[in-house]
Amino acid sequence: MPTPSTPKLLIQMSGAPGAGKSTIAALLRPHLNATIIDHDVLRSNLISTAVFQFDQAAKQAYALQWELARDFMKQGVDSIIIDSTCNYPEVVAQGLSLAVKYEYRYWYVECNARDIDLLDKRLRARTPKASQRPAVDCPPESAQGNGAQVGENARERFAQWMTKPCRPSNVDHIITVDSTADPKTLRDEILARMAAD
Repeated sequence: MPTPSTPKLLIQMSGAPGAGKSTIAALLRPHLNATIIDHDVLRSNLISTAVFQFDQAAKQAYALQWELARDFMKQGVDSIIIDSTCNYPEVVAQGLSLAVKYEYRYWYVECNARDIDLLDKRLRARTPKASQRPAVDCPPESAQGNGAQVGENARERFAQWMTKPCRPSNVDHIITVDSTADPKTLRDEILARMAAD
């Protein structure tokens, strides 16, 4: 819990689907008294309304996640964890901008699992939300037949997510973890890195 000498935190998770972002966010939450904003929950709920197609729901979910983050910051919430894939420069820029505006310390936490077969195994083991892939080679059910997912080469997309993540530039607060390791060990590594700053 932040004290006068401990800054409030905005943590932006990053990583390919199945890399462990939500698992790590959930493990960090109680140690930081954090509120998690889960992009997949927002997008899946927007899709379920049948008002938005997959790609439109993604754009609306990003807008909503930033409005929620802004509102939580105005309320003085101790720490906020943005749980999304963070694949676009504008997503990183928005997180950085909000952190500066509301005087939160910004951290970018990248969950990197460079094993596409492990990612596939993790995706197949979970019950996917409407916006989530059930496997590496299968787009979300709600995206099948429409939107940007049509005709994609999923393995190429995952390879790009794994090898060319969208990271902030000129920021000291970047933590990259090998998310093939034990999640609790990774949580402790992340907390230690944040405490050392």
